[in-house]
Amino acid sequence: METWMRLMASDGSIVFGRVENGYLHEYEGLDQPVPTGAVLSLRALTPLAPCAPGKVIALWNNFHALAAKLEKPVPSHPLFLIKPAASVIGSAESIRRPAHYAGKIVFEGELGIVIGKRCRDVSVKEAEAAIFGYTIVNDVTAAGLITENPHFPQWCRAKGFDTFCCLGPAIVSGFAWQRARVVTRLDGVERQNYPLDDMVFSPAQQVSLISQDLTLEPGDVIACGTSLGVGSIVDGATVDVTIEGIGTLSNTLAATCVEDEPLITAHGVA
Repeated sequence: METWMRLMASDGSIVFGRVENGYLHEYEGLDQPVPTGAVLSLRALTPLAPCAPGKVIALWNNFHALAAKLEKPVPSHPLFLIKPAASVIGSAESIRRPAHYAGKIVFEGELGIVIGKRCRDVSVKEAEAAIFGYTIVNDVTAAGLITENPHFPQWCRAKGFDTFCCLGPAIVSGFAWQRARVVTRLDGVERQNYPLDDMVFSPAQQVSLISQDLTLEPGDVIACGTSLGVGSIVDGATVDVTIEGIGTLSNTLAATCVEDEPLITAHGVA
């Protein structure tokens, strides 16, 4: 396994590379990464979301246990929505409550697939080779908005606000997801603890099937969906999502957007 991170230098430049013994070995690109030869101390760098996806594909009803609880049939094709690039933040960044929304906000701890090669109509074998690695996702949702309009379920709006897609803290290539679990804690109290081998569609199957619907580009992320234990976050609460072998993604829900605080998105400072 290898660990990869994106970080910001003191001059505002963004670097990406393989992490080893407290240093970042800089690389360029996700499709066959090329080393630049630069080696930088992590102490001098600020962590960002580990990739800058053009889009995040978020799955629903992709775990047998949750489907059984909801009394929903297992789907024959991944059910998904799109979260915009501007929703992505990294670990330790604040989730920001929309100023006009005072309702329920929920967490969903998930495994994230990071695409390394352009994919369109790929086989499962080709899809496996196109996966660069895995990260952790907190798929945040303004739950009260989904059914606000009785004529149109607003999944994309409810899940697409700035800061509502937490990614990190790193990407791990060669990760054995079949033996891993997702553990989500809310202010230190365990709320989710589920096995990833309960997925309806494996990561390679997800990439293959989704690539039949839309082109996947290097850096795009597929959030594999969540299982039992999803819950609400109160203002000021911290959500920690841990997958052993990848790390812990930690984010706190701020009450409102602080105007003078810079927002560090997946693409840098906004």
